[in-house]
Amino acid sequence: MTRILSLVGLVLAVYWVFLFVAQRGIAFPAPPAAGAPARPEDARQLWLETAAGRTEAWLLPPLANGASAAPLIVFAHGNAELIDYWPDAFEEPRRWGMAVLLVEYPGYGRSSGSPTQRTIEATLEAAYDSAVARGDIDSSGVVLYGRSLGGGAVAGLSRTRPAAALILESSFTSTAALARRFLAPSFLVRDRFDNLAAVRAFRGPKLILHGEHDEVIPTAHGRRLAEAAGVELELMPCGHNDCDRPWPRIHAFLVLNGILDGP
Repeated sequence: MTRILSLVGLVLAVYWVFLFVAQRGIAFPAPPAAGAPARPEDARQLWLETAAGRTEAWLLPPLANGASAAPLIVFAHGNAELIDYWPDAFEEPRRWGMAVLLVEYPGYGRSSGSPTQRTIEATLEAAYDSAVARGDIDSSGVVLYGRSLGGGAVAGLSRTRPAAALILESSFTSTAALARRFLAPSFLVRDRFDNLAAVRAFRGPKLILHGEHDEVIPTAHGRRLAEAAGVELELMPCGHNDCDRPWPRIHAFLVLNGILDGP
């Protein structure tokens, strides 16, 4: 029995060492930019200079005529995606008169650097600062919207920059909590993305969305986030990567909280 326990302990120790060394490659599997859709002609390419390196963002202007300064959605995507995949999905809020800022992560696509929680949050801050400094963006109407890993990115941003609202879709309470599914103790997690604490600290309106059949991040994470936010969890009839954009629910949320005018 002692020999068996020793063997189990050795296997577990080797597994933990592997997770510690390989976790960033697992957490941030940047897809190749080759073959990705081309940048739309009306997208304004921004290059952000941070300590992490030179990182890309795309600013999509509103499609509807409105005020001289438009409200803005700052969007952070999932861990195996690129900003190149997202412009078409955001045509709807652009028709509402909103601008959209798609922010790439360090080491993804054409961006230099390496993705970590620190470098991703620094990039989001630089993108936010660049956008709100523009005369055509309403700095009082910035909505932070993150999907999956992007929920961690915008939750972190909500702690350092003002925002009119926070939207988390299919995200987690923290990466430490998510890692327990893989028998990884929290002390091994290098990039913690504590969304639960960020949601509790954010004083503006919050919308928490989650697929009721999510096979990647269990719906229980969404329930805990909604509880921390003091709101009802908005369930979507999908898994993790097959969800339609929940624009009707988001539009109603933004109108209810005075960020957009009513229909």
